[in-house]
Amino acid sequence: MTYANTPLDEIPQIRLDLRKTFASGKTRSLEWRKHQLYQLARMVQDNADEFADAIFRDLGKPKQEVFLAETGPIIERCLIAAEKLESWAAPTKLDDVPDWQKAWNSTVYKAPKGTVLLIAPWNYPLILSLQPLYGAISAGCTAVIKPSEIAPNYAAILSDLLPKYLDTSAYRVVLGAIPEITRLLELQGSYNTGNGKIARIISAAAAKHLTPITLELGGKSPVFIADDADLKIAARRVLWGKINNAGQICVSPDFVIISRARQSDFVTALREVEKEFYPHGAFQSDSFGRIVSELHFKRITGLLDKTKGQIEFGGESKSDKLAMSPTVVKDVKDGDSLMSEELFGPVLPLVPVDSVAEGIDLLNSRDHPLVLYVFTKSQTTKNMFINGTMSGNLIFNDTFGQLASNVIPFGGVGESGHGRQVLKYSFDLFSYERASIDVPEELEPELTGRYPPYTAESLAFFAQFNKVKIPESSAP
Repeated sequence: MTYANTPLDEIPQIRLDLRKTFASGKTRSLEWRKHQLYQLARMVQDNADEFADAIFRDLGKPKQEVFLAETGPIIERCLIAAEKLESWAAPTKLDDVPDWQKAWNSTVYKAPKGTVLLIAPWNYPLILSLQPLYGAISAGCTAVIKPSEIAPNYAAILSDLLPKYLDTSAYRVVLGAIPEITRLLELQGSYNTGNGKIARIISAAAAKHLTPITLELGGKSPVFIADDADLKIAARRVLWGKINNAGQICVSPDFVIISRARQSDFVTALREVEKEFYPHGAFQSDSFGRIVSELHFKRITGLLDKTKGQIEFGGESKSDKLAMSPTVVKDVKDGDSLMSEELFGPVLPLVPVDSVAEGIDLLNSRDHPLVLYVFTKSQTTKNMFINGTMSGNLIFNDTFGQLASNVIPFGGVGESGHGRQVLKYSFDLFSYERASIDVPEELEPELTGRYPPYTAESLAFFAQFNKVKIPESSAP
């Protein structure tokens, strides 16, 4: 399947067509939305192997990783969204109101935001383009999907297949890069997954049109391993999170904070687990991916070349295959090259500290991450991280597995983004709460005091609300 950019002169008409469809009311029908959700699930189910093959050609990602983290969750969540749609979209009647407002029929409607633009990255191209899409469909929006040009095989197959399953008057794929995105940003809503640098460019462009945006970014998601953690289990779960897609995922464990006394033992555990995962080495395994491009390969190897830490194992690379082995580096200090940016590769720095408090101070000196992983059995230690740190998600005793949850929201805070997604949270992302009251005409006699001419009696009536009793309190 051939990748070809969408002609720039077609984009304004695509925009007009989608807005026309939204204005027609077609997407308001819950049955229509359900059908589109089922069709999206069918598209992925019918073509799961083709999608996996395309993603392998783009990224070298093993098929199991595609089925585990991309195709399977999309099929499941489309079906759940269709099942739950009526309850999600139902108006909320508000009864907890003062007696004099009981007859007002206070209601909150779940209204779609309109026509939205979904800008997806290359690293998990299917789920990061179709997860916001099922949210937009559920909410009743029309949408343009802009897959990453860095994963051209996936983008091409999506562009070919989507019109065969979904209503093209409501959902379109646009292929291209910066010129196409620039034109697309004239749409009235945007959802972007990527990094902070790109997000700033998109935010600035969107601001010109007062376009509301949602950002799911990334950053350096840290791991803290407490002294009471089982090192072998922690090593297995941390390394598994690190090697998925060769570390090219926004929730990949980026660096590990561990007590100085346990650092060497953790290295030993990681080395043992790496041998379990890849008995003949990662380069000989079909269970390990590659780096997406020469540019990213040179970036990662350049950071590793500059580190002042000690490479304990790994560090091998093959530039002709864009391959890099899982690499563990110990005695890394804050300020090291490996701590300067999100690694987005199979390199794991270990940062030794002398206490939990020192680890928390280090975390709080950095940008708030998309996810913070903490390995501990102690509720006291857990509470220190719950109350003393900030991150989009806070995950105890695992990595990466939180993406399998259908009940917790996923998203960042600060530098790692804003907005939440997954199922109901995805529906809410593309909806807004439209408040409504309906004041009956027969209540008019009760409302006369609000109209001019104002009198001493009407002033006294409204002044009484300034005199309500406020409970006594004191600072703790």
